[in-house]
Amino acid sequence: MSNALVADKRPSTLRGARLPQWSPWAIAAGSIAVACGIGAAAGLTSHIQWGLIAAILFLLGTYAVAARVEGRRQAKDRIATSLVWVAFLLAVIPLVSLVWTTLSRGVKVLDIYFLTHSMGVVPDSQPGGGIYHAILGSLEQVGLATVIGAPIGVLTAIYLVEYGRGRLAQAVTFFVDVMTGIPSIVAGLFILSLMLIFKMEPFGFAGSLALAILMMPVVVRSTEEMLKLVPNELREASLALGVPKWRTILKVVLPTSIGGITTGIMLSIARIAGETAPVLLLVFGNRFINANPFEGAQQSLPLYIYQQYANSAGANAAYDRAWAASLTLIAFVMILNLLARGIARWKAPKTGR
Repeated sequence: MSNALVADKRPSTLRGARLPQWSPWAIAAGSIAVACGIGAAAGLTSHIQWGLIAAILFLLGTYAVAARVEGRRQAKDRIATSLVWVAFLLAVIPLVSLVWTTLSRGVKVLDIYFLTHSMGVVPDSQPGGGIYHAILGSLEQVGLATVIGAPIGVLTAIYLVEYGRGRLAQAVTFFVDVMTGIPSIVAGLFILSLMLIFKMEPFGFAGSLALAILMMPVVVRSTEEMLKLVPNELREASLALGVPKWRTILKVVLPTSIGGITTGIMLSIARIAGETAPVLLLVFGNRFINANPFEGAQQSLPLYIYQQYANSAGANAAYDRAWAASLTLIAFVMILNLLARGIARWKAPKTGR
């Protein structure tokens, strides 16, 4: 009995040596210090170059230390994990830099007055004015595009998943794939050609039509993937009870996937909210408030940003207004993404034991 207890207390000889949990942080700190020294000695002025040197040193140091302590097999695993972290940081750093730059420069003129007034007769070179007319135009144009594009996209996805068979479904899938990759300027030129044929002047609804064209393939693809995730057993159970197929789709399939469908629609709205090229061609911009999207030129936030930045040569006021409008647009897109996540979590199927 005593021999068994002694054997149980012996340390296991099958467990190899492992690096402590703080070793990645120590290697990262050492890599940053060495990279700063190399950058300073070489006269490198770009912090991006310093960061890339630190990333390379971190990968090499991780592999060297892990191979010596844990062996080459475990070192390969650690180097793969380190590559993931380095790639993550390379993706996050520009994003954080963009948000910080926009926030620091956009808050200079962003206030209640800026959000509730239009440019009117204020020259671009002078301070004052606001983006109320641009916010109103963007909301109307994006809203009309959603009313047009979202139902068509959802119904197209339902056809492809539930009914689509044969050459027609293949043709629809092909054209959806093509539309996903078309540049936004092509959609604008298509609507512009129709406007020229019918001799129409620029107006907000024309921009909505172009944005709806850009929105539809995104909605189709996201909705199609969500519908495919619905188990076939639910459909079969409903059909076995004698429920018609259209009612099965309406009462079983769509409620099950409504969270993902809503998320896809919200993300597609966020995608078209920042389009400038079709709006520049079709809406044309307006310095005054135009609440009628079916008559006369309108303004939108992306177009306002472009025009203010284009006219900011030697004018700090226009430059500041462009950054403030950019911050407003980022906040708008962020709110849409948060709404999409909230709706997806609210409408997600409840799981239980």
